[in-house]
Amino acid sequence: MMGTLKLEPAQSRVDLLGTPVAKALTVWPEDAPIDADQVLVAPIDAELADTAAFCEAYDVALDVSANCVIVAGKRDGETRYAACIVLATTRADVNGVVRRRLDVRKASFAPMDDAVRLTGMEYGGITPIGLPADWPILVDARVAAAPHVIVGSGVRHSKIAIAGPALGALPGAEVVEDLAKPIG
Repeated sequence: MMGTLKLEPAQSRVDLLGTPVAKALTVWPEDAPIDADQVLVAPIDAELADTAAFCEAYDVALDVSANCVIVAGKRDGETRYAACIVLATTRADVNGVVRRRLDVRKASFAPMDDAVRLTGMEYGGITPIGLPADWPILVDARVAAAPHVIVGSGVRHSKIAIAGPALGALPGAEVVEDLAKPIG
């Protein structure tokens, strides 16, 4: 299920985590379905961080790989952001479900420079752990139901393995039915 990844507790390998991710693990919610020491991390080749290349190189199934995409929309001159966590076999319903959750007229993927600057994470490694506290985290129900998923770590040179229910229990997270639609 986790392919050829060499996983170890993330808290013991902060060198493999983005700064906001490492910080979030130090204030992990006590009522989370897993302890912070159950969040695992594995080093990867940064050139293989993109989902398709990563899954092929490390023998990880697409339905175990989750993507965290940052979506933006405007309302009354204010830009509203949300993170959407969806399986790699699906695509976030940005202009349906996400747009309605953000209460904006139109939503789209946030520009890469904005996503990187606002999250403090590397593009291709953005993860729901350690995002700005005022951003909603929308977790597709398929992700929350998965025993384990692989997500970004805040940097391109590693990946995190975490129980799906733990993502749905992050501060600011909401599990959303049909947040994503199957690809193809």
